[in-house]
Amino acid sequence: RVREYLKMQFAELQHEVFGVLWLDARHAFIRDEQMFRGTLTQTSVYPREVVKSALLTNAAACVVYHNHPSGAAEPSRADELTTSAVRQALQLVDVKVIDHVVVGRAGTVSFAERGLL
Repeated sequence: RVREYLKMQFAELQHEVFGVLWLDARHAFIRDEQMFRGTLTQTSVYPREVVKSALLTNAAACVVYHNHPSGAAEPSRADELTTSAVRQALQLVDVKVIDHVVVGRAGTVSFAERGLL
């Protein structure tokens, strides 16, 4: 359901969006927060701001996501580095990143399913 929701919301955007689905300790949905908006090819992501939002939301876990306006959902090396930085920052405040989903027009790619988390 998460992948379907994200594809429906972000597959057709003409700019990149990086967001977070905040979850409680039982992985129940708290809210969807679109945190950063970028250009056609990139978005700047600030782990400090992600941690700040996690604390304000009182989240225990999350699914991060972003879209690729090009249509291809294949994660880049930059996507992997961003995921690692966000994940490390959130670990410091005991918030678990359970997945990073990349959304393209044709489909989605899950970091968890690919063993990238």
